[in-house]
Amino acid sequence: MQIVAIESHQFSEHFDVLRQMYRLRRRVFRDRLGWEVSVGNDMELDIFDTLNPSYLVMLSNRRDVLGCVRLLPTTGPTMLSEMFSSLLEGEPMPRDQQVLESSRFCVDTERLGHSPTGGLSRATFMLFAAMIEYLKSTHSRSIVTVTDVRMERILRRAGWPLERISSPKPVGVTMALAGYLHGDNTAFSTLCRQAEVLPPVLKTLARSERA
Repeated sequence: MQIVAIESHQFSEHFDVLRQMYRLRRRVFRDRLGWEVSVGNDMELDIFDTLNPSYLVMLSNRRDVLGCVRLLPTTGPTMLSEMFSSLLEGEPMPRDQQVLESSRFCVDTERLGHSPTGGLSRATFMLFAAMIEYLKSTHSRSIVTVTDVRMERILRRAGWPLERISSPKPVGVTMALAGYLHGDNTAFSTLCRQAEVLPPVLKTLARSERA
């Protein structure tokens, strides 16, 4: 497995990878989790995919998409500010060039298999480590995210604890909360060790290596 960062100026170059990623998101968020998401042409996309996000995408050795996460600058519209502002509990929305928002984190458990350790698979550790490495590469310090209490427990057990902005609140059928994940060197080392990977975690996806 490898993880690559795809920036907005590379979207046309790696469209095949992105198409796989959007299809994975559809399988995870609509088919498996039952979320009310926008689906077209067998792919899940929303308005935030039009705002020049960056994607971290996990690929198999055959270039099949196995996982992903979306990263947006907090200087523009974000899911937290536009859709989940109630989770801020009166606190101002982070607007900082050194803070990114993560969303649409998912792993293809059908291909990778369910983890016997409650979700802490090698793929999960690798994606977490890649997120910290991406923070460092962009000179950012933190990620803000909306998650649920289950993922909060997974992050804590993985050694990358969430700093809460809010207490959990019911959103649909889940208990959701907002919080920060910081670019911590100790957490990065712990995640790399548990993922059994040596830095750098993020690799370069050449044009000739399309999925």
